[in-house]
Amino acid sequence: MTRINFVITKRRDPSGILLLRRDRQKSGFRPSVGMTTLFTFLLILFCSSAGAAQTTVIRPAEIDDILVNPGMGIETFNRFSGQQLNEGVTWSEVGPETALPDAAPATIDFPASSVAYLRWFWSQLEPQPGKYRWEIIDTALAEGHRHHQRLAIRLMPYDNKHPLPDWYIHSGARRANKPSDKDGEIWSPDSDDPLYVKSWSAIVSEMGKRYDGHPDLDHVDISTVGYWGEGWGPYLPEWSVQQQLIDLYFRVFPRTLLLMNFDELPALVYGTKKGAGWRLDCWGDMGRPSRNFAHMLDLYPQQIARGKLQDVWRTAPVSLETCGVPESWKQWGFSLKPILDQALRWHASTINIKSSHIPPEWQPAFHEFQKQIGYRFVLKKLEYPTHVSRGSMAQVNMWWFNAGVAPVYREYLLALEIGAAVIPLETDIRQWLPGDSVYENTVPVPWDLKPGKYRLRVALLDLSTRAPAVQLAIAGLQSDGWYALGDISVD
Repeated sequence: MTRINFVITKRRDPSGILLLRRDRQKSGFRPSVGMTTLFTFLLILFCSSAGAAQTTVIRPAEIDDILVNPGMGIETFNRFSGQQLNEGVTWSEVGPETALPDAAPATIDFPASSVAYLRWFWSQLEPQPGKYRWEIIDTALAEGHRHHQRLAIRLMPYDNKHPLPDWYIHSGARRANKPSDKDGEIWSPDSDDPLYVKSWSAIVSEMGKRYDGHPDLDHVDISTVGYWGEGWGPYLPEWSVQQQLIDLYFRVFPRTLLLMNFDELPALVYGTKKGAGWRLDCWGDMGRPSRNFAHMLDLYPQQIARGKLQDVWRTAPVSLETCGVPESWKQWGFSLKPILDQALRWHASTINIKSSHIPPEWQPAFHEFQKQIGYRFVLKKLEYPTHVSRGSMAQVNMWWFNAGVAPVYREYLLALEIGAAVIPLETDIRQWLPGDSVYENTVPVPWDLKPGKYRLRVALLDLSTRAPAVQLAIAGLQSDGWYALGDISVD
């Protein structure tokens, strides 16, 4: 009797598809019909398993566009996208109290913006004790929503042109300076006075009750004492009072990103250790004429080193405001590149240039700068099974690259979509620092999918609306905000 051995030979055709061939070798034994049937069944099962294990690899094309994403980029100041810019080198510190008109699109030459930064004086929001004009902020939030911007806000006690509320000045509160002093034209409060702490804390607390966690609020400046509430000046309170005023923000805005002003080192260190980011307001000062001092050369970098603030950006945002405006830098004879480079070294996310014009010859440099500040997510590679079964678990591997200088600080949901089924992926994208990140996990294939071929899509979704909220630096963007990647078959 002749025995026949069957040998399985594997090879791939020119397109890479795995082919299996069964060859017979005589050896003196003849198999029974049952054995042949069993072998054929096993061969079919093996071939089916090999096909089911096929993997699709997608490498999306990277794009070089400027991306307008939440919580990053160049801000508008005391106005919204598409509204008239400031002329020359002037601006106003007074936040708008009503909706402002939009300008004709052809007249606006300003970067697209996702954040509107607004500041209001205490006298604007509380003209009478305990009578708050919240309609001012409500209108601003509505305007921000209409212009696809979130608000960054600050409440300011006073400055050298805008006094404290008249009712406070005449309330019996203590004054820190005298009318005969050099700065006597402005009534400066004694911020050690319990009445100042009580009155200021009251409006901040009410603001927190009303707006903490608002979906159209991006961040809030921690504002305490002194001009513009920046916490510096000749009339600072005892440190315990300053601590109390800082702590208040963390109590009443627990769900909102907070930024600490830069000027006073003890307050800056204290606030950032509690979880705040930081901001400074003389970015770009390389030494103005007739001044023997430059913020960029004599204070800011050294202050960061003294306070050991180099890594704050990893968990909280850095925001910069121009000293003057870009046109001022040009008039002062500053070189642009060192200014932009320093912002990148500081891992800045938002930039306030006071809604002013960028000099035409500097616009290309600002365009490249906009591609680097904040976060910029590139999906470099996606691997997934070509065929999946309903109710099964599918292995998904992603390689992401953050080409920006900072992470994203709000939580978003990374998701895949197969047909109408949205599959959330368990990862915290706030951990995606500049550089490479990977997602490697199994994901459930929904039972209710009908068999067929689908387009696999990816998006970063807003947690509350479940709508795509972040643009990616890859091709494939579709009209609904999802990114098309490749095909997947469901059985």
